Amino acid sequence: MATKERIREMPLEQVMGERFGRYSKYIIQERALPDIRDGLKPVQRRILFAMYRDNNTYDKPFKKAAKAVGNIMGNFHPHGDSSIYGALVHLSQNWKMRETLVEMHGNNGSMDGDGPAAMRYTESRLSKISNMLLADIDKDTVNMVLNFDDTEYEPTVLPVRFPNLLVNGSTGISAGYATEIPPHNLSEVIDATVYLLKNPAASLAELMNFVKGPDFPTGAIVMGKEGLEEAYRTGRGRIQVRAKTTIQELRGHREEIVITEIPFAVNKALLVKKMDEIRLNKEIDGIAEVRDETDRHGLSMVVELKKGADAQNILNYLFKNTELQVSYNFNMVAIDDMTPMQVGLKHILSSYLKHEKDVITKRTKYDLNKAENRLEIIQGLVHAMDILDQVIKVIRASKNKAAAKDNLTAKFDFTPRQAEAIVSLQLYRLTNTDVDALVAEQAALNEKIAQYRELLADRQVLEKEIVKELLAVKREFGNPRRTEISGATAKIQIDEKALVADEQVRVLISREGYLKRSSLRSWQSSDDEDNGLPDGDEVIYAKTLSTLTNLYLFTNRGNVIFRPVNELVEAKWKETGQHLSQEIGLDSSEQIIRVFSFDHLEEEVNFLLASDDGYIKQLKLANLQPTRTYRSRAITAMKMKQKDSQLVRVDVVKPDTVAEIILFTKNAYAVRYCVSEIPELGAKAAGVKSVNLKADDLIVSYLLINPEYLDQMRVGIVTQRGAFKQFKAKLINRVSRAKRGVLVLRELKAKPHRIAALSAYGQDHTLIITTSSRRHIKLQSNEFPLGDRYSNGSFVVDTVSDGRPVSLKLGRPLSSE
Repeated sequence: MATKERIREMPLEQVMGERFGRYSKYIIQERALPDIRDGLKPVQRRILFAMYRDNNTYDKPFKKAAKAVGNIMGNFHPHGDSSIYGALVHLSQNWKMRETLVEMHGNNGSMDGDGPAAMRYTESRLSKISNMLLADIDKDTVNMVLNFDDTEYEPTVLPVRFPNLLVNGSTGISAGYATEIPPHNLSEVIDATVYLLKNPAASLAELMNFVKGPDFPTGAIVMGKEGLEEAYRTGRGRIQVRAKTTIQELRGHREEIVITEIPFAVNKALLVKKMDEIRLNKEIDGIAEVRDETDRHGLSMVVELKKGADAQNILNYLFKNTELQVSYNFNMVAIDDMTPMQVGLKHILSSYLKHEKDVITKRTKYDLNKAENRLEIIQGLVHAMDILDQVIKVIRASKNKAAAKDNLTAKFDFTPRQAEAIVSLQLYRLTNTDVDALVAEQAALNEKIAQYRELLADRQVLEKEIVKELLAVKREFGNPRRTEISGATAKIQIDEKALVADEQVRVLISREGYLKRSSLRSWQSSDDEDNGLPDGDEVIYAKTLSTLTNLYLFTNRGNVIFRPVNELVEAKWKETGQHLSQEIGLDSSEQIIRVFSFDHLEEEVNFLLASDDGYIKQLKLANLQPTRTYRSRAITAMKMKQKDSQLVRVDVVKPDTVAEIILFTKNAYAVRYCVSEIPELGAKAAGVKSVNLKADDLIVSYLLINPEYLDQMRVGIVTQRGAFKQFKAKLINRVSRAKRGVLVLRELKAKPHRIAALSAYGQDHTLIITTSSRRHIKLQSNEFPLGDRYSNGSFVVDTVSDGRPVSLKLGRPLSSE
């Protein structure tokens, strides 16, 4: 029955909230966040206290780390030995701690991310500066509480002699809270603390005259001061930290970049690996070798460059694309009065000073009490010496020690403590020398007690003592700043062209989206037809280009993909290359229809785009520049109004062009007008009407004609029934934009002809018709007459056996054959 009464029905939400609330409170206060007063997390505090109590200090020999971990785990920290040893090792790593609190013999890890040796192999002891964190802990200066099994007492905070939270910083993640406090220079922090003590109303700007910024143990350079003021005011802010580098000359007109300091918390081995991957992947040209030459003399990484390489530009690229430059985010959260708080510079220093005043006050009270007790005994002994014969007589007349004490107290007004000291006095102490020593000690005690009482009564004396002790720490442990605070901007300017070697390569792009570049040697040693493309795919673009050239790839869905030639995957000519889908998500039916190359993206040209649903526009190259995400996203060049609409053709024209355009519809309407009538619009625009289409009609393609050569230009048309017809372009009269146009085929009631493909040419050519079954049929244009607008031409393709025509392309001019 009693068991049933203890069972309660509670909603799951309440149970989870209550339990998780307790857990959160524990890990916030007792695990992940540092105390604002001593800057230590509980595990760190327990490590220092346990080693101090075990006399494992800087002036004693090293002891096995396993012994220290065992003591800490057995007496104070009821968690795994690996977490305790990890925290112990962290306190000894001089690339993580600005002032290491533990010294270690043996492997304690490295900047390359290597783990430390097992604790059975290493030895440890407290460093000298740790004494400044634990000094006077035996004088009741801090609160002590029972440990987890109520067998020992441990401190809730250490009586630190300097603001350790700022000096060594802290990193931690808790439930709902995280902290990221960078390390600072000990001398600067102490100077700021002293100034704040003397000037409690000091502004943040005044304190920042002393604390210039973080002082990372790995050095490096903080770029700009914009984020520092906000970080020190609010506890949150961002700064850019850059490696310290020099460019040195080598023999043979070559250079190398030498890196001697890297940003805080950057893994050196991964950094070297990343830089070498940039070299191997040829992301930039000019890096010959990357070496890690770090030794006992200090950190050194060397990036050796090729002859003629732009060292500064390559260095800027490395700053931008590796951890040679990183963002550091201040998030200064600490436990203040058992509550996690986001704190600024002044708050941290003020809380430390409050703690320091409390520690010195408690220490002084302890020393005063001890001195007064000692003075009481000394006074009793001195008085006893004055009446020594009477004291001896009383003692000899007493039955035992207790009676002697009572008799001395009753007869001579000695206090119980004085009586105890007198009856415990050894006979050799009854010499004149010892009497003189007691008188001297009495005078010294009186002087000390006066000083203690003055310190407790006078705030200025207390503050002087704090300043004295802070400056003593600075004198002994202060060292120069390692991190440079630079006023220069962190913005990085990179000349992308200068990073790429200018060489000629063969570029191939297919309709289905395969891209590659091959060396001229690979291309020339292979059959041009053996290009590695899958069956059914066809070449849209194949040309010899410079690696400095830029490509614009237009798709039938109105998108454009930007690719510098040097970023195309390098492959042998017989290999397939890389498919666009590996980098960009395109629709499965999307195909490449046109490719353009530009040496410079500042060229004054327009793209002319026409869709099959009757829209057209011009778009400036300047309005189609690559975005930051060009590698993973296509850029919209023309918005399609209908879901199934497609871009039929793209051309490049000059803004002041005098060219004319002839658009052909599937139902054999043709309309001709000046390109200048087509407006320049933005990339997201759908365009204006190109042709007044009938409901069941659509645009097949268009032709661009120079008016000067209109008389010579001929148009070849292939219909879906396999008929071919050619006629003079001038048969189509020029009108204004958006007209329906004129018919160029005779309309039949049964099985009417519809335009499948077309082309324009100015002289006799070999024409190649490609069918849906991938067959190629060659025609000689001089074998066919020039028709009028109302003829339907001659049948040249058997659509039953060869498939329907899908394209008409020009072959060689007949005069060159």
